[in-house]
Amino acid sequence: MAMRTHWGYAATAVALLLTGCAGAPESDSTTGKAAALTKEQVGQTLPDGEVMTGWKQSFKPTAIEMNELYRSQACPIKGNAGCENSRFFGAATFRRENPFASVTFQVVAYDSEQAAQDAYDVLWDGYYGNQAGQKAKPLELGPIGDEHDARLGTSGFNGEPGAVSQTRVGTTLLWTMESAAHKGDIDEDSVRDLATMLARRSQQAQNGNEPSATLDG
Repeated sequence: MAMRTHWGYAATAVALLLTGCAGAPESDSTTGKAAALTKEQVGQTLPDGEVMTGWKQSFKPTAIEMNELYRSQACPIKGNAGCENSRFFGAATFRRENPFASVTFQVVAYDSEQAAQDAYDVLWDGYYGNQAGQKAKPLELGPIGDEHDARLGTSGFNGEPGAVSQTRVGTTLLWTMESAAHKGDIDEDSVRDLATMLARRSQQAQNGNEPSATLDG
């Protein structure tokens, strides 16, 4: 499988929208079997408060069947391009007090690996890659997933830092979107750790296991 390193931050109203809706040894690898996830597996892929050491859950992990409303959130470009053959959408939000930061995790599950692969560049080039704010710079994530991009920059009016990662793991596209109040409160290691954890959890789910990867490793 090809590995890419490209690079974004995206503000999202996902939490508010979602509020209205109601085995075998596991591997830490972020590449492996590709399998279409169920709604339940998407919910399990999203981290919860128990696995996010140092962070407090501000919006619990929620997975829903993809529909017109959520296509407009996950794929906010003309015709909701990139959401073709998507089945489920999930998100969760956390905050850290010292230093203050927030992070939103987002998952789109497709019906095949090819569908996720086809959507990758459409969504990164068409939206997410432009959301890291001013003077965003590419960020190297290392060997994560089948494809990945990340950017670290300033996303607020006063130069507040922001970062985004987009990763494809098999049949899923994954995002981590961070924001903070002061320069230096988000760093490369934080972005990399969050993206790696989410990628591991997606791969564990596709392997048929209950996701167990934590922020600590």
